[in-house]
Amino acid sequence: MPMSQAYEKRLFPLLPDIIKYFGTPFHIFDEQGIIETGTKLKEDFKDVNGFQEYFAVKALPNPAILNIMRKLGFGVDCSSPSELILSRRNGFSGMNIMFSSNNTSFDLFKLALSDGGCILNIDDITMIDKIPSFPELICFRYNPGERRTGNQIIGIPVEAKYGLRHDQVIPAYQKAIERGAKRFGVHSMIISNERNYLYMVETVRMLLEIIETVSQALGIKFEFFNISGGIGIPYRPEDKSFNIPALARETRTLLQKFAQKHGYIPKLFMESGRYMTGPHGVLVATVINRLSKYREYVGVDASTMSANPRPAIYDAYHHITILDPQGQPKNGNEEIVDVVGPLCENNDKFAKQRLLPAAKEGDIMIQHDTGAHSPAMESNYNGWLKPQELLLRPDGSVELIRRAEVIDDLFATLKFTPKILE
Repeated sequence: MPMSQAYEKRLFPLLPDIIKYFGTPFHIFDEQGIIETGTKLKEDFKDVNGFQEYFAVKALPNPAILNIMRKLGFGVDCSSPSELILSRRNGFSGMNIMFSSNNTSFDLFKLALSDGGCILNIDDITMIDKIPSFPELICFRYNPGERRTGNQIIGIPVEAKYGLRHDQVIPAYQKAIERGAKRFGVHSMIISNERNYLYMVETVRMLLEIIETVSQALGIKFEFFNISGGIGIPYRPEDKSFNIPALARETRTLLQKFAQKHGYIPKLFMESGRYMTGPHGVLVATVINRLSKYREYVGVDASTMSANPRPAIYDAYHHITILDPQGQPKNGNEEIVDVVGPLCENNDKFAKQRLLPAAKEGDIMIQHDTGAHSPAMESNYNGWLKPQELLLRPDGSVELIRRAEVIDDLFATLKFTPKILE
């Protein structure tokens, strides 16, 4: 379901004062909700051997959020230089960083293995010879191809640019052993924003089969397997939630069967991002115009590309609540409208033909579930500025955790020492 009633109860009474102090637009994240979700995740998997969550930094790359994850005892999942640097600056290193890149450069491998290192998750068999000072612990990303399909968002694995083909798996581990690898893991991600837990159970079963195949061929044991992310959240009111307890229960059963057959249990890793923070963030904007054309439009002081690109890029649904200036939800007197920003693009629509309470200038738009991939995907297309990010603390205080952009930020890369190749 969209933002929890508990978050609404904490946030809505404070909004008039928050808006008066910080102005709009802004994303605001609920620290208490994130902590409760992380705590519940650990509790659900407490009986699964070596369970470890690695928060996907790309979902919400903010130091304040990473600090919450570190306090929960989680690691981080990184896939770029900036995510590595951000994570290390916030106390993560070594086994607390899962680094999964693709089409990786030599310099990026070098960065990943420096400053305490990481768990290196290799995406392609050709990368083995390109890694400097090969680590003792190595992981490979597996792509099942035609054997299993992903869901609609991530597409068909055989068309994906990620991971080893099935016929490359044993040769890849053999080659890693020749380069000095002594500890092993395996990784796969074939779903995204999926709410049917059975997809993830199949990933568990698939990776245990891969472990069995490689172990028998090469005589090695696996330290861990990583079922990655992809756990979805219910963006629409009628959507059902992902059944985490059922995933934990069926995973434990599969691991017990594996132990009976092989005498040991590999640790289970997971890389949830959206599930951890998605429901615990909202975009707050002010209604600044009512526009009447061939449709009725509600114009707000945020654009999709600079504040939440998901509706423009994916035609993604985000639930919307309209509040009056005093922070009270408006009900009744409903109308069908498009909710739009000021971008010079016709897809700059937070909602299309949505039935909403009639909004007036000065009202507040709350767009739900923007706690993952919404701020992270923002851009400066058309020169619009990215909004500020706030954190609602459990004690009711509100902290600025990323300032809003200013015009000078956009022009910073135009300040440089001239260079000319004659």
